[in-house]
Formats: sequence, C-alpha cells, structure tokens
Amino acid sequence: MKKTIWLLLIGIVVLIQLIPTGRPESTDNNPNDLIVNNNLPDSVVSILQTSCYDCHSNQSVYPWYSYVAPVSWLVARDVRNGKEELNFSEWESLDKMKKAKLIDDIIEEVSDGGMPLQIYPLMHPEAKLTKSDRQMIVDWAESYGESLFE
Repeated sequence: MKKTIWLLLIGIVVLIQLIPTGRPESTDNNPNDLIVNNNLPDSVVSILQTSCYDCHSNQSVYPWYSYVAPVSWLVARDVRNGKEELNFSEWESLDKMKKAKLIDDIIEEVSDGGMPLQIYPLMHPEAKLTKSDRQMIVDWAESYGESLFE
C-alpha cells in the first residue's frame, strides 16, 4: 500500500512537470529600458538590477527552481504580476503621468518594505535591501519624480 502511494505521488509530480507555466520570456534587447535611457547612479542601477529586475523587467533571470512545478507556476505568476504593475524595460514608452504614478508607487513600496516580496530574498539573499539601500532608492525616486515636470 505504501509503495503504491509513493509511486502514485511520484507519477503525479512527473506529470505536473508537463503543464506549461506561461513563464514570461526574457530578452536583452530593451530599447525603452529605464537604465538604458537615463543616467542613474551606479548604486541605484545595481540595486534595481539585483533586487527588482527579475520581476519588473524583460530581463528576468530564471533560477533552476523556476523550472520545477509547482514552484514554476508561482514564479511565473509573480513575474507576470510584477511586469503588469511595473516593467522597467518599457519605461520610456510611458507618459509622464504614468511614470509619476509609478515613481510614487516605488517610493511607497520600498519605504514600507513591500518590495521586494518577502519570499524573494530567501532564495536570492543578495536582493535583500538594507535600510541604506531603501533610502537610496527612495532618494533617487523622489529626485527623478521631481525632474519629470521640470
């Protein structure tokens, strides 16, 4: 009986690997990217690329576990949702009002500790933001937001 249950579970795990994830594609060709088109401080670029770009750009780097169901489904969902909310790779295609709204969202989410999602730094410890990192992003975002309407 135990052997049958184990074989059934293994069979289910193998079969769910065949279910497509709908994982968003990645590309390095992003002519509308925030970093490509703006002169950001190196420290801000580093933080954005390390802590934000996997979910909020077209340059997602998918780790090994993002290919194993059911975790792959969660990763794909988080990346899709992240890009729907904010996609830095499409930044230059946005109008000033949309950029200003997103800048306000960045300030709020980073200040409140809402981003990156709490689960992300567990698997990506380098993405954990220190208090100083958070302040650096907030300071940059406030300055950038003000410059939009100068």
